[in-house]
Amino acid sequence: MASITFKGNPVTLLGNEAKVGEKAPDFKVLANDMSEVTLADSKGQVRLLSVVPSIDTGVCDAQTRRFNEEASKLGNVKILTVSVDLPFAQKRWCAAAGIENVQTVSDHRDLSFGEAYGVAIQELRLLARAVFVVDSNDTITYAEYVSEATDHPNYEAAIEAAKQAK
Repeated sequence: MASITFKGNPVTLLGNEAKVGEKAPDFKVLANDMSEVTLADSKGQVRLLSVVPSIDTGVCDAQTRRFNEEASKLGNVKILTVSVDLPFAQKRWCAAAGIENVQTVSDHRDLSFGEAYGVAIQELRLLARAVFVVDSNDTITYAEYVSEATDHPNYEAAIEAAKQAK
C-alpha cells in the first residue's frame, strides 16, 4: 500500500492500491444531480481521475482548476474530480468557480472509489490526494499517490500520461 501523511501525520489507507498495468476497478459515485456515475459509463474513453480530500480547500481548488484548464487541450479525455464532499457542495463550488470541463463526483455515500483505488483515509473519512489515468481499454496507465495529502500532484506527468493514453 501507498504510505501517505496528512498534515505530517501518517494515516491509514483502506482498500487496494491501484497500480499501473492493472485493470482499473469500477466504482459507484454520485454526480451533482445525485445520479450514479461508474467507470463503465465512460468506457472507450481515456479518463483522468483527479482525487482530492475536499474541493473547498486551497490545494484541492487549485488542482481542480488546473485540470479544468487542461481539459480543452486534452481532446477526448474525460476528467473526473473525486472527493467525499456532498454533491450539493460540489455543485455549488463548481458554479462559483466556473468549472465546466471537469465533472465532480462524490464518494461520500459508500467510499466505493476510495476503497477500490486505495485512497480512503480511515482516520478522517476523506480521500487521499491522487491522480490516475485509465486508458480506453480500462487499464491504469498512470498512478500517483501524493505522499503528503496537502501537497500538489505532479500535474505535468499526469497530463502527459493522459495525452499518451489511447
